Amino acid sequence: MFMKKSLLLMLSVSLLALASCDSKKPAPVAENPFFTEYNTPFHVPPFDRIDTTHYLPAFIEGMKQQMDEINAITHNPAEPDFENTILAYDKSGLLLNKVSNVFFNLNSAHTNDQIQEIARKASPLFSKHSDDITMNPELFQRIKAVYEKRNELGLDDQQLRVVEKYYNDFARSGANLPAEQQDELRKINEELSMLQLRFGENQLAEINKNFKLVIDNEADLAGLPEGVKAAAAEAANASGDNGKWVFTLAKPSMIPFLQYAQNRDLREKLYRGYFMRGNNDNANDNKQIVKDIVRLRAAKAKLLGYENYGAYVIDENMAKTTVNVDQFLDGLMKAALPVAKRELAEMQKIADAENAGIKLQSWDWWYYAEKLRKQKYDFDETQITPYLKLENVRDGMFDVANKLYGITFTKLTNLPVYQKDVETFEVKEADGSHLGILYLDYFPRESKSGGAWCTGFESAGWRDGKKVDPIVSIVCNFTQPTGNLPALLSWDETTTLFHEFGHALHGLFTQGKYNRTAGVVPRDFVELPSQVMENWAGEPDVLRSYAHHYETGEVIPEELIAKLVNSTHFNQGFETVEYLAASILDMDYHELADPVVIDDVVAFEKAAMDKIGLIPEILPRYRTTYFSHIFDGGYAAGYYVYLWAAVLDSDAFDYFKQSGDIFNKELADKFRKYCLAENGNDEGMVQYRKFRGQDPSTEPLLKKRGLK
Repeated sequence: MFMKKSLLLMLSVSLLALASCDSKKPAPVAENPFFTEYNTPFHVPPFDRIDTTHYLPAFIEGMKQQMDEINAITHNPAEPDFENTILAYDKSGLLLNKVSNVFFNLNSAHTNDQIQEIARKASPLFSKHSDDITMNPELFQRIKAVYEKRNELGLDDQQLRVVEKYYNDFARSGANLPAEQQDELRKINEELSMLQLRFGENQLAEINKNFKLVIDNEADLAGLPEGVKAAAAEAANASGDNGKWVFTLAKPSMIPFLQYAQNRDLREKLYRGYFMRGNNDNANDNKQIVKDIVRLRAAKAKLLGYENYGAYVIDENMAKTTVNVDQFLDGLMKAALPVAKRELAEMQKIADAENAGIKLQSWDWWYYAEKLRKQKYDFDETQITPYLKLENVRDGMFDVANKLYGITFTKLTNLPVYQKDVETFEVKEADGSHLGILYLDYFPRESKSGGAWCTGFESAGWRDGKKVDPIVSIVCNFTQPTGNLPALLSWDETTTLFHEFGHALHGLFTQGKYNRTAGVVPRDFVELPSQVMENWAGEPDVLRSYAHHYETGEVIPEELIAKLVNSTHFNQGFETVEYLAASILDMDYHELADPVVIDDVVAFEKAAMDKIGLIPEILPRYRTTYFSHIFDGGYAAGYYVYLWAAVLDSDAFDYFKQSGDIFNKELADKFRKYCLAENGNDEGMVQYRKFRGQDPSTEPLLKKRGLK
């Protein structure tokens, strides 16, 4: 998942209101590291000096500075033009963006009670500040004036694009609405900002605080690999359950248990803990929050002249309409569901042959899928895991980037970090010049949200005529080292690291003069840079470069490579169907028109899944009450984008394969130029065609997933 903070994510509020967020006395201006240029190598954030008391004064000053900048634009007596209006606005909010990049990234990656309290207090204020800008009539009139005469001003293509994008942004934010409707939109935006924040906080509490499976009988661990048991023992010691074994809802803990634990009752208990998150009628229940979010989004879309919220969102995407998205998802579901049903039948045969006396349920899928993989391919994940030492996988993906783009990665130990396990690297071009900084944060902790994502502490661009180098961060929740074992990744974790690294390359390679367009792409394009990198992870030549046994250094045997490659179609029916089910659920919520009345989100979800014929043995990848992507993660009416981009990434990698060289330098240069560096210069499909020379085909994706 790629997270990029908007320049409009800003704060406007008095010091008195904000001071209540933290009882500590705000730090003097001279001590606040946000108020001066970072005195650190490569100008990275001075995490060793930043305290929670620094955020509020920096927000206040940043707000003041930006409002002064906006006032300077609106009070400029000169006729509106690109320089004095569009460019001036594009460059506004520097300090506020600077502190926001640190605050919001840490609220996801390493939060605490003080940061969460600041976020709760500030969230509606950010909404208000954004509205104060986008609904500022004087500012909009100047932007509109430039927009209406844009073809007469001698602007180049990129300047024209920036003008058009900003005009559209303001129109989509309510600038054209009458005052009464603007007031209504402001209230909706404020409510949504708080609801989305609460959804995320509830989700974090449900993962890290409200459930753990404690096992005190070693017999209940039957079937689990030794490394999994060792990790559970360490988790137990850390939680005060000494001498026992603890499993949590974090995927590095949960998935191996579901794959290998022979105790079916405990598999059910753990999986129920997972799929009931946010639906336990407790203080962290998300059902009412979801109803309110969906209702308010539909009302917002109606105010802005759209049939529903999905139409509002997708109007900006490559897909353009909800009809196109629905047809895309429906077509793939028709191809994938029969495959998933065949997989289920094969697994049921195994259970029957073992005289298990059961009808498979959702908590049985991972367990019997492993049995099926072993039966069909003589392969299970425990065979490959010893060859996937985290550091080796990391170096392997660095090597892929070097072969494709010539860049290098040098580990640094002199940069401040926000948590002791975080690694930092300097990224250099082939000629040795500095490109950017990369942070890598690998392991779960209670202060971190679940999942994996890529974000940044500084975006590439230009400031005062000087190039600004990117500072990019990858955050994951991977299997941790235990005892004498290093961090050994699953295959899913390996491809996840390559995936997020693809986002990082997007951030590192981005070029452009204007904040509005540099690296800013449609939501259904943004997963192309990430997903295409996953293709290299499983290539035999690449595997040989990094998959070395953690004890002996032995290169992964050819037999194991063959088994892994041969099993690439394994379980693809399940993986595709669970993803499609979640995507369709997302669209069903966001194609509701105002007024929206949902009595029961659980019943709504069931009806949506029954409509598409989802079999009960498969749940949507994310059920309603913990669907963070769409209710607090920026992917509303957009979860489909991963599969939309999968068409692009499969087609792109097939282009490399057809060339006879997966490191084809000419193609790599074209991909970097059109799909990574200059991808904000034009619409997503236009940029893709510049690289590919034609429209993408769905054939490579269907073949890769064994759906054709």
